[in-house]
Amino acid sequence: MNKRLAFFTGAVFFPLLLSGCSSIGDKSTSMSVIYATTVFLSLILLVGYCVLVKQKDKWFYLLFSSVLVVNMGYFALSAAKTLEWALHANRLAYLGSVFLPLAMLMIIIHVCGVKYRRFVGWVLFGISIVVFLIAASPGYLDIYYKSVTLETVNGITVLNKEYGSLHVVYLVYLMAHFTAMIAIIVYSAVTKKLKSPSHAVILLVAAGCNIGVWLLEQLVKIDFEFLSVSYIVTELFLIALYLMIQELKKQEIAAPVTVTAPAVNEITESEEDYSYFESQLCKLTPTERNVYELYVEGKGTKDVLEILNIKENTLKYHNKNIYSKLGVSSRKQLIEIARILNNKKSD
Repeated sequence: MNKRLAFFTGAVFFPLLLSGCSSIGDKSTSMSVIYATTVFLSLILLVGYCVLVKQKDKWFYLLFSSVLVVNMGYFALSAAKTLEWALHANRLAYLGSVFLPLAMLMIIIHVCGVKYRRFVGWVLFGISIVVFLIAASPGYLDIYYKSVTLETVNGITVLNKEYGSLHVVYLVYLMAHFTAMIAIIVYSAVTKKLKSPSHAVILLVAAGCNIGVWLLEQLVKIDFEFLSVSYIVTELFLIALYLMIQELKKQEIAAPVTVTAPAVNEITESEEDYSYFESQLCKLTPTERNVYELYVEGKGTKDVLEILNIKENTLKYHNKNIYSKLGVSSRKQLIEIARILNNKKSD
């Protein structure tokens, strides 16, 4: 894990040092170099994720790709010579900007171990497409920008815009995602779903970094898009936390499990206990029932994860519910009682 973190960190700071050591010259050239550097960094991070990270996640693919696309858009916009070129570059920047908060939200949900229906991701993805189409409408419709012209400020091309009636849709979209991120992080910290308070701090910094920069750009007129840099910082925070958690999971799985012989009274239950256990089986959900039956068949954790195609945190969540409903405290006790009941039925 340390080598991978070193790669991602080095990929960011080395090019920044090079761009910062360039000779003083035309401001437009310096700005273009900075934008080009963010594009290069984004590409390096995407390639690094694909090559170095073994357990990949589709939402990280979307995150790294979105950051690359948005920075390409910023760079193309800074070099635009015509309004048509600038509008195409603006659409490219919005393509990344719209899907980036979605990727961040889903990554935070996964890292925090929050359960959600599978269709939720598709619904949010569909909403993102609609928001992008609205943001990409300038040049075709006047719903997002009433009017837009090309302007050169300190040698950098910018769009001089008058906002339209649906511009607020993008603002609401961003604030909804940022609010959801903060709420999920706080909820996970309070309910102890996160393994460590430091994990919550890292997530809050990752989300807060972009919120702060975005608000700054809304309140203060700045020629440079600082989000191009904050997005890369966010990538580093999230991938660092992701690698840390993956490493902890590997250590937990690899840790030897000491099994001691149970005392007689630990596995010898009363008839009332058997009856309660049996009566509660009907209260298990279909997924919980599948987990239960796989345990009784003698399947281990890795087998259950592969057969049901679920993540370890999801299995832990199901285990907790199963033990609570059946009135047992461990998988060993569950298997013992289940086998005793099965033997009684066969007799």
